[in-house]
Amino acid sequence: MSRGASLYEVLRNVRPLVLNSVRVVEADSGLTAGTRAVLEVLAEHGPATAPAIGERLDLARQGIQRHVNDLVALGLAVARENPAHRRSVLIELTDTGAKRFERIRADELGHLDAMAADCTDDEIATALKVLRSLNRDVRRRAER
Repeated sequence: MSRGASLYEVLRNVRPLVLNSVRVVEADSGLTAGTRAVLEVLAEHGPATAPAIGERLDLARQGIQRHVNDLVALGLAVARENPAHRRSVLIELTDTGAKRFERIRADELGHLDAMAADCTDDEIATALKVLRSLNRDVRRRAER
């Protein structure tokens, strides 16, 4: 099998993995996958503007704003004045939002610990390296 065909097989397996992961995330967390992703960015990186969150997730600001609005409506995040930019507010997790994300992450990690039991830690590290490399190169191609 050629290198291109092998990488295509990786992508072919990623698509259903992503779709099924979205289903699991939404069923287990009660949040959409996009809203959960924004919650994660805020939990890991602190307050940010919608454009900054979009940049981290490779998503348009408009889509991010919908997820932010949902988080605010749920009381999981708040919009605060941004001293660096009058028109672009900072989105920040509430204590409830931070605690909710901690519970979601702990639950996910607990389930993931039992998955891919037939793979070694080295194989998982290699898979991560391949996926990061593909993501970087596909992103570059998409930017053209």
